[in-house]
Amino acid sequence: MIPFESLLTAFILGYFLGSIPFGLVLCRLFKIGDIRKIGSGNIGVTNVLRTGRKGVALLTLVCDVSKAGVASLIVLALTHSPLLGLFTGASAVFGHNFPVWLKFKGGKGVAATLGVILVNSPLAGLYTLGTWLLVALISRYSSLAALVSLLLAPLYAFLTGKGLVYILFYLFLAGLAYVRHIQNIKRLLNKTESKIKLKRISQK
Repeated sequence: MIPFESLLTAFILGYFLGSIPFGLVLCRLFKIGDIRKIGSGNIGVTNVLRTGRKGVALLTLVCDVSKAGVASLIVLALTHSPLLGLFTGASAVFGHNFPVWLKFKGGKGVAATLGVILVNSPLAGLYTLGTWLLVALISRYSSLAALVSLLLAPLYAFLTGKGLVYILFYLFLAGLAYVRHIQNIKRLLNKTESKIKLKRISQK
């Protein structure tokens, strides 16, 4: 049984690393403006891409993936506990989605979730990333790519020999992503969802 103090420490570490709003910070750093006033208003990678600044979007992706992955790595290195590593990564995704600094209005956690999977299940993470790229390339819907790839992540974990605890954590993170994508799912069903575009969208 993991002590409550260890769980609390892991949650605090994961949450605060995950809550760093890299999309917002990088857009301000590169003088793009407030990403919350552009496109969908989301601080995630897809909305940063809508500014037309592909390099900044790529940097945001790397940072959002890394923050959750680093959170898991730190705890894994210190405790050698796969369960605590997964818990810390999930806490980072929660921090990304609900950052206290932005009145709990954050991203949708796709990149952060990918970071958790890549660190804790590298092969399954690569399959998940590959699925996202394939679906995004074919459909040009970032949301659809996220929904399909994260839904398959628990299966990839199972097929690559990971235990039940990994599968359950990835199912939980996929469920959280689906909750965050409810409006996107409605737009996909209504065929009104926006496709991936590289053309700059002006501020609101």
